[in-house]
Amino acid sequence: MKLKEILPILEEMAPLAYAEDFDNVGLLVGNIETEITGILVCHDALENIIDEAIIKKCNLVVCFHPIIFSGLKKITGKNYVERSILKAIKNDIAIYAVHTALDNHKNGVNKIFSDVLGLINTKILVPKQNFIQKLVTYTTPENVEKLRNALFESGAGKIGNYENCSFNSNGIGTFMGNEDSDPKIGNRFEFVENEEIKIEVTYEKHLQSKVLKALFNNHAYEEVAYGIHELQNVHQNIGLGMIGELEKPMKENEFLSFVKDKMQCGSIRHSVLLGKPIKKVAVLGGSGSFAISNAKQAGADIFLTADLKYHNFYEAENQLVLADIGHFESERFTKNYIVDFLKKKIPNFAINFSEENTNPVKYL
Repeated sequence: MKLKEILPILEEMAPLAYAEDFDNVGLLVGNIETEITGILVCHDALENIIDEAIIKKCNLVVCFHPIIFSGLKKITGKNYVERSILKAIKNDIAIYAVHTALDNHKNGVNKIFSDVLGLINTKILVPKQNFIQKLVTYTTPENVEKLRNALFESGAGKIGNYENCSFNSNGIGTFMGNEDSDPKIGNRFEFVENEEIKIEVTYEKHLQSKVLKALFNNHAYEEVAYGIHELQNVHQNIGLGMIGELEKPMKENEFLSFVKDKMQCGSIRHSVLLGKPIKKVAVLGGSGSFAISNAKQAGADIFLTADLKYHNFYEAENQLVLADIGHFESERFTKNYIVDFLKKKIPNFAINFSEENTNPVKYL
């Protein structure tokens, strides 16, 4: 199986368009024409992971964190990033990273986190903004069904748990073609008034090229009139973090012990306990201090995340408990999800779970 055949499967799991602008996801090392002999799934594509891939005869490493994050001007092997890249290239091993593309997916990192804790009624904590566009176009009544269905097939018209969503209104369109025109209705230099239907559909902005291709290929007119509008609506099914509820409230210390056990934490740092039961829980795998205000606004009793600094704990303001469970720990079960997803999509193929622990943080 060639790498280029596997890439669409990885992008289905973690659409690259979902990634944050600062991130570096997708294929980092490798040639898409390479014949893949096996896949090794890991958290961080370090040098020892590349060694493991060599031993297991895997020439594709799928990692959560991108080993190349900021730009590389030289690859001389002077640091852990360059050594890993050099070894991968020397051994014809491709590296693919998912990171925030999977963070922002509704079934990704934070849903995995929530499921481990048994949270119910979950929803996105920080919905993605500036991600939705609206297409407005006009066509004849005879063309409307064909065109609308083509737009739906291109990915337009999906809103939350609904699909094939559109708004349609009747009106009168006017036009007059010049000497270079080839009108489908009327003749050149003829002023035409024609019944038209206005179609409005929304879509995720990364689908724009597909949506426009469907529009142009299925429209009745020689010249297609259309408009694209950027919407301020947040996308409720794409975004960072998640908030949900415990089936039964727990005491604060009881819940923290529960989290430590379930997420296999070396320790948990937390803000002052408030003496209130924990029912509503916000989570954000990885560095999540930026979402403290979101957790407050959502009415969370506790916010579980990682990489909180000293002054971040003051931001609890006695409104909720802030708990830093560790960066690796908050994302540790992501590998399991990736392996399970790939095994379902590519059965009878060598997909291996890395046995290396790449957590750089150790505890006494």
